[in-house]
Amino acid sequence: MTSRVKPTVKAYNNLDFLNSPSARTIRLLAEYLEPFHRFRLEGIRNTVVVFGSARLVSRTEARRKLKLVQSKVSSRIRLSAKLKDELENAKISLEMSRYYEDATKLTFMLTKWAKNFDGTHRFVVCSGGGPGIMEAANKGAIRAGGKSIGLNISLPFEQASNPYISKNLAFEFHYFFMRKFWFVYLSKAMVMFPGGFGTLDELAEVLTLLQTKKVTKPLPIVLYGSTYWKEVLHLDVMVKHQTISARDLELFRFADTPEEAFGYLKDRLTKFYQQEIRRR
Repeated sequence: MTSRVKPTVKAYNNLDFLNSPSARTIRLLAEYLEPFHRFRLEGIRNTVVVFGSARLVSRTEARRKLKLVQSKVSSRIRLSAKLKDELENAKISLEMSRYYEDATKLTFMLTKWAKNFDGTHRFVVCSGGGPGIMEAANKGAIRAGGKSIGLNISLPFEQASNPYISKNLAFEFHYFFMRKFWFVYLSKAMVMFPGGFGTLDELAEVLTLLQTKKVTKPLPIVLYGSTYWKEVLHLDVMVKHQTISARDLELFRFADTPEEAFGYLKDRLTKFYQQEIRRR
């Protein structure tokens, strides 16, 4: 009596192979094709991308944290250096929480307007899918009755997706550059709220793509929070030393209120894409 031969695993079911260095190109291609497939099924034609710090919290949360620290302070006669730092950090967190609230308001306004611009799924709010400004951006879109996209990235500290991302539009990337591709490919505008290295990286990359004409479509960029960005970026120094031209400073615009940012984006998007609608 012969024993039954165990069937050989097909290559596309071989997880050891698919997770090996030899199959890296397959994994890269999957991070292009799987989002492409889902965006097509969901009817997503283009996006407005919002970047910003994952560390910023809502005003409610910032006030709660400040109140906790103040309760500690009130019970001490002398403040330790650590407690002084906690108090200062809590005050800064409350001050910066305005950007969380502004991001929520801006994406609410954009989504309400976009729903009447040309049917559905145009200028859908897209974020990096995590907490902070990303959460605020997705929250505003959902509250306005629209869809919202989250392009999350697997990180060592396990950045979790926020709860304001539409069903079937929450993505999890391994490769940063594939995630960046999807940020730019569908984007028709970008808003950069105060952020850290990640936001700076994304800002520098998209400005480079525009400067070098690798991106030729109209792509208005708003740097939200002029005080923050002008303190962080001294681009006039780069112009002075001739490492960029004065014209490169026209690639973006500052805004300090949701109304100002919305007015600019509405004007630019209407101008750039109304003609496209008429041609169809």
